[in-house]
Amino acid sequence: MTPAARVQTAIELLDAVILAARSKGAPADRILGDWFKQNRFAGSKDRRAIRELVYAAIRACGPVPDTGRAAMLRLAEVDPSILPLFDGSQYGPAPIGESEQPAKGGVAPDWLADRLAKSGVEGREAEALLDRAPLDIRVNALKAARATLVLPVEAEPTATPHGLRLPTGTQVEQWPEFRDGKIEVQDTGSQLACLALAAQPGETVIDLCAGGGGKTLALAGAMDGLGRLVATDTDRSRLSRLKPRAERAGADMIETRLLDPKREMEALADCAGQADAVLVDAPCSGTGTWRRNPEARWRLDEAELARLRDLQNHVLDIAAQLVKPGGRIVYITCSLLDEEGAERFDAFLGRHPALTAQTLALPLGRSRGQGWRLSPFHDGTDGFFIACAG
Repeated sequence: MTPAARVQTAIELLDAVILAARSKGAPADRILGDWFKQNRFAGSKDRRAIRELVYAAIRACGPVPDTGRAAMLRLAEVDPSILPLFDGSQYGPAPIGESEQPAKGGVAPDWLADRLAKSGVEGREAEALLDRAPLDIRVNALKAARATLVLPVEAEPTATPHGLRLPTGTQVEQWPEFRDGKIEVQDTGSQLACLALAAQPGETVIDLCAGGGGKTLALAGAMDGLGRLVATDTDRSRLSRLKPRAERAGADMIETRLLDPKREMEALADCAGQADAVLVDAPCSGTGTWRRNPEARWRLDEAELARLRDLQNHVLDIAAQLVKPGGRIVYITCSLLDEEGAERFDAFLGRHPALTAQTLALPLGRSRGQGWRLSPFHDGTDGFFIACAG
């Protein structure tokens, strides 16, 4: 493909991404993946270039663009080398018309950028939310040790006990160390969130919103595979991914439970008041993960944010029913919005006066309200709010 044809293809894919964002359809990575499968004539260099163009254009736009062409014109403002490719050549984009306007830049749609600013995230810190994310892995303590593990490429130790940072784009899934369960891909921020729970061997620990189980596996390692570890979720598809991952990691002490929304305690009745520790990795807007999913900021609206706040309140109240006296609850959101973080935690403590905020001592981050914040700009991690009650 010519460079101009790559630009035109990226424009057409951006049209699909924009439509999907407005209609809550497929994510960008799936749209691109499907196109690549259906258009085998695009070689590996073409696919790489097209992917980079699409995601660079997404990052360059703040509000949802009207069209993929407007998004690409916005990218051309950032990268002028794209402008000559609007040349009208065969398979390339038509020349730029005198009245054509590029999409608006910025960090996010205006209403959302304002919410971030009110949460203390603006300027360079806000811009860092759209940087490219590094590749972090966690050495599985059940099978290996960071100090002695030999990998195919050089890795840099992170601030967590088992963390390593690799060059972006490293294909770790093809390594025998990955297939053997010695390593897992996990952002340093996620590893620190698990560290905050301080899970110990022999304890009863509940991962209340386990999803695919990345944090559950980290907790299993912290517990040396000893004790009771219950992973729960309301999403059958996501939870089903945990079993093969746990088998690969040698974490055979993990128990999974599928929960019925709004009737969660029916499936957890035997755990009521029994947990030494409960991890609440609550569903959230994901503003702290835009480096990985930049089009997510186009999918969020105020109604969805209100729904998520209600859901966060709900799962926190479930955790309060599960923890035993003297136990601890760690609340996590991969969001930098105070209304999903510090404000939700304050409201939770107000509803449960028997619980009080506990001090966290993590090697990265800074205090935010009665909890702790990690951010891409300050810490090089995904954005998180983490708080502990006990």
